[in-house]
Amino acid sequence: MNNFMNNYIFYSFLTFVGYNFVLCNMKITRYDREKAVEYAYVWAKKRNPAYYNFDGIGGDCTNFASQCLYAGSKVQNYEKVFGWYYNSLTDRAPAWTSVEFLFSYLLKRNRIGPFATATNKNSIEIGDIIQLGHSNDDFFHTAIVTSFNNNEVLVSSHTRDFYNAPLSVFSYSLIRFIHIEGVYVQ
Repeated sequence: MNNFMNNYIFYSFLTFVGYNFVLCNMKITRYDREKAVEYAYVWAKKRNPAYYNFDGIGGDCTNFASQCLYAGSKVQNYEKVFGWYYNSLTDRAPAWTSVEFLFSYLLKRNRIGPFATATNKNSIEIGDIIQLGHSNDDFFHTAIVTSFNNNEVLVSSHTRDFYNAPLSVFSYSLIRFIHIEGVYVQ
């Protein structure tokens, strides 16, 4: 069983596709947290020209977090509406650039790509995601956990560009800690 766990865990389940239920066989691979953080360190204070900069049209934070997640997962999900992918400004899934859509996508347990659970501060690791919100349950910012200083979480993000910034530099009322558990692949 240990050798099996080190390679892949296979899952079969029903997933809704169109109007039909189909049986899918997927395996789980490891999310490479170090690669996600390496990417964040390179691009936290600048923009990767392979991706559109959304700063002027709502913010670039979730786009940046998705780029980091992709660096750590090496897989995208090309479902047009419910997937998680980026080809261009006009050819991308809502989950790639939207705080709420990314949260919903990551917590779904039946789609190709990275998957996660909502957790608490004590359970997060580098490469995990944090989302910040207002008291009216409106989440507005996504950041990637890139380090820890003693017991303080440090994040990197876009829009207001931060590199290893403590959460205390942000103004928020609500916080979501999102632990990336692995990556579903076919």
